[in-house]
Amino acid sequence: MADRYPYDPQHQNRYPMMSQQQPVSHQVVKAATAVTAGGSLLLLSGLTVAATVIALTLATPLLVIFSPVLVPALITIFILCSGFLASGGFGVAAVSVLAWIYRYVTGKKPPGADHLDQAKSKLAMKAREMKDKAEQ
Repeated sequence: MADRYPYDPQHQNRYPMMSQQQPVSHQVVKAATAVTAGGSLLLLSGLTVAATVIALTLATPLLVIFSPVLVPALITIFILCSGFLASGGFGVAAVSVLAWIYRYVTGKKPPGADHLDQAKSKLAMKAREMKDKAEQ
């Protein structure tokens, strides 16, 4: 690895920003920007937590009153969404398998075809051995 990255005595000239200190004004501007951005994000996260607590406090009585309706509705929606997602996933898997089989049958050698051919030859060899044993 040493011969791949030989020592370069002129390394300092190639990367001048890495070897020199930045002016104080640049550091002050960076710090002010970081403090402003960090403070803004901290304020937003605090407001979000406060709004969430207030909304939950106001919505809890409504959720308790309507829970006999909402819980079965949410369960039904969850089951419907799960069913549609599973159906779509199985459909994609089926199309993928059919495309793989088509490529295998047409001789285009899809990924994994060599493993299938090896397994097929092992099975044929074992079947031949069993047939020979049965004949003896």
